[in-house]
Amino acid sequence: MTATAPVHGTWEPRPAARWEDAFLSGNGHHGALVFGDPNSERVIVTHHTLVRPNGRDPRPPQLADGLPALQDRLLAGDRTAAESFTDGRPLQWVQPFHPAFQVRLRRPPADCPDYRRDVDFTTGVVGAACAGWTGRLFVSRADDVIVHHVTGPDLTLDIDLDHRLPGAPTGLGVGHGAVLTPEGALLSLRARYPDGDRACTGVTQVTVTGGTTTLVPPGVRVEGARSVLLLTRVHRHTGELDVVAEGRALRDLPQEYDELLDRHTALHRTAYERVTLDLGADPAERALPGSELLTRPRGAALLERLFAAGRYHLLSASGLFPPRLTGLWTGDWNTAWSGAFTQDANLNLQTASAAAAALPEVTEAHARLVRRQLPDWRDNARAVFGARGVVAPAHTDGESGHAYHYNREYPLHLWTAGADWLLKPLVDHDETQGTRDPRTAEALAEVALFYEDFLTRTDEHGHLVVVPSYSPENRPANASWGTLNAAMDLSAARHALRTAAAYHPGPDADRWHALADRLPPHRINEDGALAEWAWPGLEDSYDHRHLSHLYGVWPLDEITPYDTPELAAAAHRALELRGAENDSAHGHLHHALVAARLRDADRVAHALGQVLDGDFFHASLMSAHYPKRHVYNADAAHTLPAVLIEMLVQSTPDRLVLLPALPAAYPSGALRGVRTRFGAEIDLTWSRDGAATAVLRPSRTVRVEFRTSSGAEPLDLVAGEDRALTLRAR
Repeated sequence: MTATAPVHGTWEPRPAARWEDAFLSGNGHHGALVFGDPNSERVIVTHHTLVRPNGRDPRPPQLADGLPALQDRLLAGDRTAAESFTDGRPLQWVQPFHPAFQVRLRRPPADCPDYRRDVDFTTGVVGAACAGWTGRLFVSRADDVIVHHVTGPDLTLDIDLDHRLPGAPTGLGVGHGAVLTPEGALLSLRARYPDGDRACTGVTQVTVTGGTTTLVPPGVRVEGARSVLLLTRVHRHTGELDVVAEGRALRDLPQEYDELLDRHTALHRTAYERVTLDLGADPAERALPGSELLTRPRGAALLERLFAAGRYHLLSASGLFPPRLTGLWTGDWNTAWSGAFTQDANLNLQTASAAAAALPEVTEAHARLVRRQLPDWRDNARAVFGARGVVAPAHTDGESGHAYHYNREYPLHLWTAGADWLLKPLVDHDETQGTRDPRTAEALAEVALFYEDFLTRTDEHGHLVVVPSYSPENRPANASWGTLNAAMDLSAARHALRTAAAYHPGPDADRWHALADRLPPHRINEDGALAEWAWPGLEDSYDHRHLSHLYGVWPLDEITPYDTPELAAAAHRALELRGAENDSAHGHLHHALVAARLRDADRVAHALGQVLDGDFFHASLMSAHYPKRHVYNADAAHTLPAVLIEMLVQSTPDRLVLLPALPAAYPSGALRGVRTRFGAEIDLTWSRDGAATAVLRPSRTVRVEFRTSSGAEPLDLVAGEDRALTLRAR
C-alpha cells in the first residue's frame, strides 16, 4: 500500500481469528472473506445466488375476494379486522443466503515476522505478507472470478475446498473432485441441498510456477513452488454442472496475476475514485490499523475511513443484485433474517448514497433486482388486492418477488408503498443522469395503475382512504398493525402518481394527478408531531426503530423546511419523540438522514455518535446490526456514506443545498465528486474560519435555487462551464 493508503484502505497487524473480521472483496456476483493467515489461510467464497431451499410456499395469498369486507370493517372502526386477513399459513422466511465453501491453503508451520494484512479500496485487493510469504486476492469485475495469488521461496502448500462452515446442514450431499492438469490441478466441490436436486458447485483452477503438484485427496499438495495462482468460481444450479467445461473456461482466462488485475482495476478503480471525503484528520491517526481507529470513535480519521470503506463495500456487493442484509458476504449458513433483501427499510438505506456518491453500478444492480421481479409484483397486486399494476414484497431472496413473508404481527402483504419506495432510487438516477429510462417509466405506470384500482374508498370529507394500510414495522398504540392512512402510504401514493404522470404526459398524467390530489393531507397529532397514521383517533407508538412515517422528508422532497415549513416542524417534532427501540444501526442512521434534511446538525451528530460509540464495526469495517458487534449486517457500513453526504450536500432537480447539517466536530474538510439531481458534479471545501467554497461542473444548462444558511438565491448553470461559489459554513 502507498503512504496515503490508510485513507483508501485499512490494515491489521494480525490475521483474522473470526470470519466477521476477515477482509472483504467482491464484484457484485462473487464475494470473498479473507483471513490472511500465512500458515493456514482460509478464503470463504460466496455468491449472490446461493440461497438454500427451505420448503416455503412462494405463492402470494389469494385474498382479493375478501378485500371489500375488510375495508368495510376497518372503515367502520374495527381496529383488529386485518389480523384475520391471511390465508392461514405460518410465517415463512425467504430462502436463506449461505456461503459456498472455504478455500484452504496450509503450509508447514513457520514463524512469520513483520506480518501485515490489508485491503486496498482503490483496487479491491486484499493482501497479507510477512517474511517469505505473500498472498493477494481480488474478485474480478472484468472476468467474474476470484483471483488468489500466493508467492514465496520454496512454497509448500496443501490446498483443498472445504464445505465445513458454521451451520452447514448435516444433510448436504458433498462431493469432491481433484485432477492434475498441465498447469497444476483442477479442484471442485459439489454440495447438493437436502431434499431436492438443486446444488452449488465450486471450481478452482490451480496454476503452479516452479514446483510439483501431487494429489492428496480431497485436494492437492504443491511443493517447491515460487508462486501459486488460484482462479475460483461457484455456480448454483439444478442437476449436474460440467466441471470439465468450467475448468476449460478458467484456463481460457489470462493466467498472469498482473494481467488479470489490470483488467479488473480498469473497472473497479474508475468507480471507486469518483468521490472522496477528507475531514482533515491527523496523519498519525490515518496510519493506524482499523481496529485501533475503532477505539477512537469520535476521531475524524475513523469517519474518513468508514466513508471510504462504505463506498468500497457497497460497490463490491453490487452487480447481479444490490447488497443483501449482509452485503455479499457471510461465513455462516444460519444467516440472520435469511440474509434477505429486506425492502421495507434496509435495502434502500444501504443504497441511499448511490446517485450522489457516483455509483451508478449500485443503482443498476438495484434496477436488475426490481425488473426481474416485476411479474411477481403483478401477481401480488392481483392476488391480495384484485388490482392491476404492481405491489412489491417486503422481503425477497432474489429469486421470488412474491409476497409470502407475513403474519399477524408483520402483515407485510398489506404494505402498498413498496413499489414507490423501491423505484425512487431509479428516479433519482434518471434525474442525476438527465435521462428517463423507458423501463422505469413502464414500472411507474404500473404503480399508478395499481393505485387507480386500489384507491376507491373515501372518507366523510371526500378524501381517498388507503385501506388497508401498514407502516413498517410499527402499529398504533391503540390498534392493530393493519389499519388506515399510514403516512408512508399517503406519501408513496402521491409521489408514485405524480412521478408516473411526469414520465407519461398526456391523458394518463391528468388522471393520475387528479387521483393524487384527492389523497388526504398528513395529520399533526396532539404532541405537535407528524402522525404516523393520518386517520383520526389512531395514536402514535414512538419507541420504534423504523421511521416509515417520515418518508415524505427522506428520501422524498414532499416535506421540506423551505416549501412546507409547518409540516417540516411537525416532522422534526416526530423525530424528537422517536425512540431507538432495540438500537438497530439502520434506525440510528435513518434518523440521521431525516435530521439532515431538516437541517438539524446536532441530531445528525447524536445519531452518528450512537453508531460510532456503540461498537458496531468489526475489524473488517463491515458492521453489525446491534451494538457490541452483534449480528453481522451491512446496514451501518453501507448507509453511513449517505449520511455524511446528506449533511454536506443535498439536491433536487431544481434546488441545491450546501452544508445544511454540518456537525461542529468536523470544522474543516473537502467532499469531492458528488453528483446532483440537476446534473452537476460538485467539489465542496470548508475551513475552520467558517469559509466554504464549491465548484460546480454542470452537464446541462439549468436554473436552480441555491440554499445556504444565509438564505436562497437563483443559480444559473451552463453545461460545460464550471461555476465557483463561496459561502459561510456556519
